[in-house]
Amino acid sequence: MAKYTNEELLEAFGEMTLVELSEFVKAFEEKFDVEAAAPVAAVAAAPAAGAGAEEEEKTEFDVVLTAVGDKKIQVIKAVKAITNAGLAEAKAMVDGAPKAILEKAKKEDAEKAKSQLEEAGATVELK
Repeated sequence: MAKYTNEELLEAFGEMTLVELSEFVKAFEEKFDVEAAAPVAAVAAAPAAGAGAEEEEKTEFDVVLTAVGDKKIQVIKAVKAITNAGLAEAKAMVDGAPKAILEKAKKEDAEKAKSQLEEAGATVELK
């Protein structure tokens, strides 16, 4: 049985259309009773990446206060706690809504801040 290098296989896959590659993956799954996971999906996405169709996952988010709501004092307290700003700065941020409260925050930090602001009564967007 002939052995192919990874480069030879990738070159062969690169010349296939997405339909042909999809058919190959289905046949492979049936023959070996397996389910294609990320490595096969990455090979399938390779031709699309050349066309610029692939979008990378976002890792940084801006937490934008879009509306204060009825509980302005609680929102100011939440902004103060999230940003470690003074009372005057936190009030200025809230008064300036819509305003970015956090910029380029990690996903976890942005979701936590959004949750805190929403609990205080604000309307928030992650961008």
